[in-house]
Amino acid sequence: MDDHDHSHPHPAAADEAPPEYYEIMETAIRELLIEKKLIAPGEIRRQIEVLDSRTPALGAKVVARAWVDPGFRARLLTNGRAACEELGISFYDDTQLIVLENTDKVHNLIVCTLCSCYPRPVLGLPPDWYKARPYRARAVKEPRKVLSEFGTEIPEDVEIRVSDSTAIQRYLVLPLRPAGTEGFTEEQLAAMVTRDAMIGVVKVNLEHRINS
Repeated sequence: MDDHDHSHPHPAAADEAPPEYYEIMETAIRELLIEKKLIAPGEIRRQIEVLDSRTPALGAKVVARAWVDPGFRARLLTNGRAACEELGISFYDDTQLIVLENTDKVHNLIVCTLCSCYPRPVLGLPPDWYKARPYRARAVKEPRKVLSEFGTEIPEDVEIRVSDSTAIQRYLVLPLRPAGTEGFTEEQLAAMVTRDAMIGVVKVNLEHRINS
């Protein structure tokens, strides 16, 4: 028997809190766009579902293919978006994808100094630290120090190149393939490639696993 007294008022649930300013504005704009027939009622929901389906595993698949297929690697470095589309990865906007290859002499690092522009079609949503002001400012000014804070030590004779993403141009790092992986399958290679390696803040090593 439930002896709990239901005569007293309960506090409002979290989802019953009054909407905040930006939530009110988002709802008003969305309803206006639907009313003007500029978007269909389900279009925003479908776009959210597309975003939710994107994870770093897609980018890892691209990297692994480039490691085992020289022809694909060449096409990827020439036109990143077109090469990704070869693997069935669709782009839901007009952004271009530039793939930057790490070598023994060059290490690439990606940042967006203005906001959080990011290769979402192949990596999904950006991590919180990528969007944070300290990373956005310091990655350009002191990239070697920022990398060391991620545990990535870059020798002094290796150049660090920082690429700043924009609303129409995004970057993806093609990491160096780790030594000792010559006999690995494409699937085994992909399992080693992390999101952070494709941003450029870490290297790929044999202990890495997909970081979604």
